[in-house]
Amino acid sequence: MNKYIDIGINLTNKQFHNDADDIIQNALDADVIQMILTGTSVKNSEESARIAAAYPGVLYATAGIHPHDAKSFDGQSIPKLKALLQKKQVVSVGECGLDFDRDFSPRDKQEQCYKAQLELAIAVQKPLFLHERAAFSRFVAITKDYLPHLPKAVVHCFTGSIQEAKTYLDQGFYLGFTGAISDTNRFAHLKEVVQFVPLDRLLIETDAPFMLPKKVPRTLLTKYHERRNEPAFLPYVAGTIAQYKGVGLDVIAKHSTENAEAFFGL
Repeated sequence: MNKYIDIGINLTNKQFHNDADDIIQNALDADVIQMILTGTSVKNSEESARIAAAYPGVLYATAGIHPHDAKSFDGQSIPKLKALLQKKQVVSVGECGLDFDRDFSPRDKQEQCYKAQLELAIAVQKPLFLHERAAFSRFVAITKDYLPHLPKAVVHCFTGSIQEAKTYLDQGFYLGFTGAISDTNRFAHLKEVVQFVPLDRLLIETDAPFMLPKKVPRTLLTKYHERRNEPAFLPYVAGTIAQYKGVGLDVIAKHSTENAEAFFGL
């Protein structure tokens, strides 16, 4: 039996309101044995940690401030995140980074918030869950100053160019892939990226409820949630990677699961 680990789900999203038990059971039924809840603000990270604690050994969480929420960063943010990261179910710092695509927070505030979380990851020596959109040059420039001391890091929901992928791999980072890889209209270039990324640096995620894989059968999409992604659909991400790489689904399941276990210390 293939087993999968979803390294990024947004279970606190309002699309999953009052649905958590069903979502988790659906995932387990689809052989997704563990899931990591993404923390995107202090409040959200606290909520994710609380939910994860109720499902020991199945759910884990990250603790961080997404660049969209960098405007909320203040003097209490890092101490609160650090306290969360002492909990055994909180396995990673993030989601953190830069997003110059939406600019929901001022760029100087994004950079301040990101640097503080890089320092936090070094202090607690837990891996980084990174976000970068339309900010590659600045992101790399900031990160390289911390590289010698950084723990492991994954650039999640990677949709960048093959050159950007090579840069991240050269820096020792992992790349996380979502259902975006099956969107051949918007992200046709990702086929080449997936083919290039070595199996030992590859992680898979749904980023649910977003990034619905194109190949999920309509029969699996419920009447009320026709566009909602779920961690149960992670095997469709793995399936597209297997197709692009020309290997069996079992190969992708094995490597991505072993990578996630080692990366997050599950």
